[in-house]
Amino acid sequence: MTENAQPEKKIDTAAIAAAVRQILLAVGEDPDRQGLKDTPDRVARMYGELFDGMDQDASRHLKVHFDEQYDEMVVLRDIPFHSMCEHHLLPFMGKAHVAYLPAGKVVGISKLARTVDTFAHRPQVQERLTCQIADALMDELGARGVGVILEATHTCMTIRGVKKPGAEMVTSVMRGLFKSNLATRTEAMKLLCGK
Repeated sequence: MTENAQPEKKIDTAAIAAAVRQILLAVGEDPDRQGLKDTPDRVARMYGELFDGMDQDASRHLKVHFDEQYDEMVVLRDIPFHSMCEHHLLPFMGKAHVAYLPAGKVVGISKLARTVDTFAHRPQVQERLTCQIADALMDELGARGVGVILEATHTCMTIRGVKKPGAEMVTSVMRGLFKSNLATRTEAMKLLCGK
């Protein structure tokens, strides 16, 4: 399969549409009225798009790399992402900041963003998402160190429950030298945070 080829979808859009119809009935709506008639199918297609990372191997993006004897940090900041909180099926969105210390292999920067997106397009929690991105970089690139920081706003907290708009969750993961060497960690954090 080529990188741009779509994997076979395992998402059952007919079942999702039927479930959405039942939700509309359960909240007292008429799913057959004009404004809602096509909503179950639209929602099913939307979930197919939002969860298209479930059947994909995110690390495949990192398998195409270049042999380079570059031994300084590579940092890509401000990668927009969106995901779905697995606790309430509400979106969270923000920016990912990714850094790695190559050990003879570098990867095209678009591959870093694709890796973030593939992991994000699954039911997620931000902590796991941060770890998955870091672990994929360590495993596939054999990097000497990896750092990942995610900053996100969670609608499960801003529009329901505690209702605290503007609150932002930050998670970070350090692997390899970014975790074990204080000077390397400090440099990585400075570059990742843009300060």
